Amino acid sequence: MFLSFFPKPKLFFISFALWALASVLGWYLVVQNLEHLSLGSLFGVHFPEALAQNADTVAQAAFQSAQKLALNLWQYQYMALCYALFISAWIIFGGQKWAKWSVIGSGLIVFITWFQVQVSVMINAWYGNFYNLIQKALTTPNSITGDEYYSQLFTFATIALIAITVAVLNNFFVSHYVFRWRTAMNDYYTSKWSQVRQIEGASQRIQEDTMRFATIVETLGVNFLNAIMTLIAFLPILWGLSGYVKTLPIIGEVSQALVFVAIVWSIIGTVFLAVAGIKLPGLEFKNQRVEAAYRKELVYGEDYVDRAEPMKLIELFSNVRQNYFRLYFHYLYFNVVRYGYLQAGVLIPLIALGPSIIAGALTLGVMQQISNAFNQVEDSFQLLVKSWTTIVELLSIYKRLKAFEAAINHQPLPDIDQQFIAAKDEEITV
Repeated sequence: MFLSFFPKPKLFFISFALWALASVLGWYLVVQNLEHLSLGSLFGVHFPEALAQNADTVAQAAFQSAQKLALNLWQYQYMALCYALFISAWIIFGGQKWAKWSVIGSGLIVFITWFQVQVSVMINAWYGNFYNLIQKALTTPNSITGDEYYSQLFTFATIALIAITVAVLNNFFVSHYVFRWRTAMNDYYTSKWSQVRQIEGASQRIQEDTMRFATIVETLGVNFLNAIMTLIAFLPILWGLSGYVKTLPIIGEVSQALVFVAIVWSIIGTVFLAVAGIKLPGLEFKNQRVEAAYRKELVYGEDYVDRAEPMKLIELFSNVRQNYFRLYFHYLYFNVVRYGYLQAGVLIPLIALGPSIIAGALTLGVMQQISNAFNQVEDSFQLLVKSWTTIVELLSIYKRLKAFEAAINHQPLPDIDQQFIAAKDEEITV
């Protein structure tokens, strides 16, 4: 599944995780202070001189804007260098047929994911400015001009246009990336056809499961990276905004209350969903098996008169129906837990902000910033909660393809596949 597409998969992913961690720590601990190494001056972007202690508000705002622009450009340079070093090393030493797609493509997807998180940070900052402007206008009529109002809308439209363009191009690239991964798996498994042909649903596993596996793993992988990057970007923001919220209902005063609530609520949801959905992966896997057995008998019936007899089809479809009814029952209580949790989550930030809102400790802009930052952090912590059904599907596909790996590597097949082959041999003997 991975060896066909990625060079030395275990080492590749471990080295990526360690390199990413080292790069992030290096930036925050050392590199961001090495301003003199930035090439921003070549583009007319310079780090501003330190402000005098008695600088007015306008000068402070100009300083912060120039400092932020120069720092962002320096961060992009640093990231480009980190990417170049990692990708070049694996392209040179990986020695894998699909390395250009798997290594360079993965690097591009990671970078775009990071960029989209940065867009979310910019939108969160826009929330504060825009809704403070709205509060000012509603509190004091005619206190803002039309230019101020529409310039804020134009700023949002510009950010949104960039985000949409990047998202569309990224989806186009990811489609090709996933299909290349499927191609790599397809080539690998078909080259081993003589070893895997007797496994139940072998044709379906190669034709369909490879594509589904590549698509789901890519989607979950990107979501996981997005969750990590969102936490890195928004946890400091939420940490700072927690200064506006000193107390929580019932609990009372809590240090960094918003971060505390986001973490605790996400852990509760993850545990509840994991317990409620613990039986689903096995049922999904069995569902694929009984569907494949029914479909295969129908296919045989197209070519052989003695196959696909009504009684045999009734028996096979009965297995399909029985397994689906089990799935429906288990998904019933699973969805009660999932949808109940997600709907309750809408009220959690409002409940947490209750004492601060009542005390008038927040402006509308700050409240919007807190709500958006809280939702971003909460969504990141709830990755398992919101992806559980997809994870269940992935586990069932993984089990099916793992049987191929076992046959190719001359390892014992899973019990369910051994039962199928035994039944098939018995049928042939009879």
